[in-house]
Formats: sequence, structure tokens, C-alpha cells
Amino acid sequence: MDRPTILKEVTDVFIDVLDNEDIVLTYETQATDIDDWDSLNHIQLVVGIEKHFKIRFTSKEIQSWKNVGEMITCIQEKGI
Repeated sequence: MDRPTILKEVTDVFIDVLDNEDIVLTYETQATDIDDWDSLNHIQLVVGIEKHFKIRFTSKEIQSWKNVGEMITCIQEKGI
């Protein structure tokens, strides 16, 4: 799956989990850029992405992400 398609699907997960239709993600988007993206919602976002793509992330992977682009790279590395 290519990066733009993954970005679209990740955006859909964010919209669903954070219940905000106005979310627009880019590869550079960070938690500080989205009002509701706090530590509690971060866990829900990760779980939502894992369920959507049927993958599992390690704690090390999750902690290494600095933005959505790095999250997408990790999703791609899992063979998606």
C-alpha cells in the first residue's frame, strides 16, 4: 500500500477515535498539532490503527515516532 493511501486510512482512524471530522493529517503532523491528541487518546489511536491494519507495534516503535510520517513508515515496514 502506498503512503498517500495509508495516510488517508490513518486520517480516517483519527477522525473516528477523536470524533472530529475536521482533522487533516500530513506526514509532518505531530501530537501538538491536534488539540485532542493527548497521552490517553494516543493509546486509543495506536490501538485503532493496529486493529484497522491488523498489525501490532512494539513499545519501542511507538515511542520513536515524532510525527505521522514516521508512524506511516512503521506501518509500511510491517508489510502493509
